[in-house]
Amino acid sequence: MAAPNRLGRCCYRAWCSITLRWSDNDVYGHVNNAVHYRWFDDAVNRWLIEAGLLDIVAGDPIGLVVATACDYFAPLAFPGEVEVGIAVETLGQSSVTYRIGIFAPGAAEPAAQGHFTHVYVDRAGRKPVALPEEWRFKLQTLA
Repeated sequence: MAAPNRLGRCCYRAWCSITLRWSDNDVYGHVNNAVHYRWFDDAVNRWLIEAGLLDIVAGDPIGLVVATACDYFAPLAFPGEVEVGIAVETLGQSSVTYRIGIFAPGAAEPAAQGHFTHVYVDRAGRKPVALPEEWRFKLQTLA
């Protein structure tokens, strides 16, 4: 199996910082692999909220995660922060695949990278719906 190509900072369009918590570390002294997936979710949904697209209480549509994957390159550990970069990799009719990179502060290459796919559905029936034009326009800024 070939090693994945590490994508530098230039491959991401929006950023957020996340402070590591004591409970993020595992018994081996580094951030547990599962925590990276929480950061994926945090970064994407934070951007959607800040862009005025996602209303977590009453908004429609909502995104359901249907696929996610992560490759790990370097350990991270509490205390500290990480910088999470996101970009849109694929923009479909009702789905979006986000590219996500997790970087130590100031690092040129990611400590981990992966993808995260949302299928957007109507809140009540949970059936896929076409992304509204406003969503599509704003998501294209991340492409």
